[in-house]
Amino acid sequence: MSTQSSEELDLLVVGSGVAGLSAAVRAAEVEGLSVGVVTKAELDLATTRWAQGGVAAALSGEQEETDLHLADTLAAGVGLCDIEAVRVLVDEGPGRVHDLIALGALFDRDEHGELELAREGGHSVPRVVHAGGAATGAEIERALVVAVRERVREVHEFTFALDLIVEDGRCCGVTAARDGRVFEVRARNVLIATGGAGQLFAVTTNPPVATGDGVAMALRAGVAVADLEFFQFHPTALDHPAMPRALLSEALRGHGALLRDSRGERFVDELLPRDVVSRAITAKMLEEGSDRVWLDATVLKDFDVRFPTILADLESAGLDPAHDYLPVAPAAHHQCGGIITDLDGATSLPGLWAAGETSCSGVHGANRLASNSLLEGMVFGARVTEAISRGQRGPCDTGAMRSVNREGSTDRVIGGRRITVAALETSTATDLGRDAVDELRRQVQRTMTIHAGVLRTAESIDTARNDLAEVWAQLPAHSTDPAVCELINLAVVGVALLGAAQAREESRGAHTRTDFPGTHEEFRVRLVIGS
Repeated sequence: MSTQSSEELDLLVVGSGVAGLSAAVRAAEVEGLSVGVVTKAELDLATTRWAQGGVAAALSGEQEETDLHLADTLAAGVGLCDIEAVRVLVDEGPGRVHDLIALGALFDRDEHGELELAREGGHSVPRVVHAGGAATGAEIERALVVAVRERVREVHEFTFALDLIVEDGRCCGVTAARDGRVFEVRARNVLIATGGAGQLFAVTTNPPVATGDGVAMALRAGVAVADLEFFQFHPTALDHPAMPRALLSEALRGHGALLRDSRGERFVDELLPRDVVSRAITAKMLEEGSDRVWLDATVLKDFDVRFPTILADLESAGLDPAHDYLPVAPAAHHQCGGIITDLDGATSLPGLWAAGETSCSGVHGANRLASNSLLEGMVFGARVTEAISRGQRGPCDTGAMRSVNREGSTDRVIGGRRITVAALETSTATDLGRDAVDELRRQVQRTMTIHAGVLRTAESIDTARNDLAEVWAQLPAHSTDPAVCELINLAVVGVALLGAAQAREESRGAHTRTDFPGTHEEFRVRLVIGS
């Protein structure tokens, strides 16, 4: 097997979303650090590009506003946030926003030239900055891609990272494939920033590349992961055949759009956290035997000026927000858990780091506060680079995190309960044709949506696992075909998610068990898979 780089890199970033590119840009500015990026598509085709929500940050610099952002994040996380991680997020977030502005990112401003702040679900005050109304992710990605192309030495596009290289107990690179050729990219430090796994589900706001590759690589290497059962569904994705589903941003509800049932009646407070609104919509759809509810944006003024990107999506679907109620339904949106990291992004494997949606930094807990995801990638991607430049090597402590007790004290340490997920039997299948791969991927997505989506039971989770086992039996043990590798990774992450969902016998945040509807103190722990 050949080695792609002529020499070992100091940092290899796998993935090209906001977390990975933020880290790469920052690392490239450190004298003496050699940096490379591997991404399976073009540099600007990560999930970040599809993010319509904005960036939440206490930009005034006032401590009271920062503390309020912390409190809102903790409330959304339903007792499972790591308060120290959230404190890092809210304290360092404003600086990272200003870093992006310095790179050339253009955020929306009012007539006085001040940053325009919006309020979204779960936020107690307006603190969310947007770009182009609902094109924030695309603008952030644009600014970071330009900077990476100017500053980073090695960029490997259309290169699929297959697995981690682990030697003498540490990660020292990845095996990768491009055009059917397998090679190594070696590095003293590897940052996994490959995003989430929205493609596990049939209805998602995530692009086709969101197949959980980083978490799957970590699971195969025995790296500790947690909180996979908490997969957030966005309440208001446009109910339209196009995929990924167009997301009708939280900002619409923040500006006054209302959710209505088939009789035109309101049935939920639109500005509650996403998990609450998604459950309310799902319950209403089940009650009415429908696959949608309606978002009433007819009361919003200057829709074309405030939300030009959303307007274009609606017009392409033949909808006029000034006159039409908009059909919406929950869609898989954000993976709240992932590879466990400490406050600097170190994982349980020395030399391996993680940031962004593929990580479990502790900032989201059981449910992510709207518009904290881009912020998380910006903050923790930068912290990885800072830690590496200081000579840190990892690993992190995967067991404990510091949480808030009922009296508001932060002296309670929440441990990690280790669970074992039964592995699927090794397949003896040969390689697959593209039509077969596509059909098996749809089979995974259907069963996960029906049996492990917004609402779950022990029986439905068992059904989903049996269905995934049937898919697994048809997959080859190894492949260099990206489509097959993505399907393998989806199956690996799906089985781990189902194992965690089965073990968590309660309802908390983005995980709802209708057979265990209450929230129980004994489950105020991380469910950890791996060492």
